[in-house]
Amino acid sequence: MACSRTYRTKAIVLDKTKLKETDLILTLVDQSGRQVRAVAKGARKPGSRLAARCELCCEVDLLLAHGRSLDIVSQAELVAAPLGSQPSYELLMSASAVAEVARHCTYEDAEDPFVFAITRAVLAQLASLDAPHLDLIVAAYVFKLLSHIGYLPDCSSCVACEDEAPTYFSAHAGGLLCASCASSVPGSEALEPGEPAWLASLISMRFDELAATPIDPYTAARLLGFSHVWAATHLDCRLRALEFLLGR
Repeated sequence: MACSRTYRTKAIVLDKTKLKETDLILTLVDQSGRQVRAVAKGARKPGSRLAARCELCCEVDLLLAHGRSLDIVSQAELVAAPLGSQPSYELLMSASAVAEVARHCTYEDAEDPFVFAITRAVLAQLASLDAPHLDLIVAAYVFKLLSHIGYLPDCSSCVACEDEAPTYFSAHAGGLLCASCASSVPGSEALEPGEPAWLASLISMRFDELAATPIDPYTAARLLGFSHVWAATHLDCRLRALEFLLGR
């Protein structure tokens, strides 16, 4: 029996690219964790309902048709809009960073339901947070997702000599270093008191627990910076949305 030309799936919109005069190419992560690229024909026409239902980070129920290179959006129903109808500038920047990292951690030929689940969970948290906690939750998302795909930082001791009081962070070394070992690793960054524990918490604590934990803006920004270095190093790519978020 021939396979059906159409299929239905739930997905989160990670990116949109203009195509021709009225179309959009949507980059999505579907509920199986697979990256899907699909054409939304006529989405940029005035009054198009399709565009409103496929905004960045929205969760949509899609009917897709298989195409030669890209799938075609036949129908789209909005399931959730975690950013709301008028997201703040800070919220939109944070959500863009989440979507960018998710895009680099998903593939068209590989399924991983965890990616969809954790991305949906973090987006549901963002709208209720202040600026320091936005940075904290984005940093936690980056470390959690990269740990899941195989890049787990060692935050318990020095990765080189197992000293139990590490005071430096190095993405190239794979986690934390003591002062002696850090002297021979280029790019190692000194940690301030409390930051080793924060780095471990980003991986071990749930998003709602982190959102309820007090943190100052300076520490949150530093943790976000560590997550950016970790992701850029191990994904081997430039993460422009995270760079923009750090430089705001």
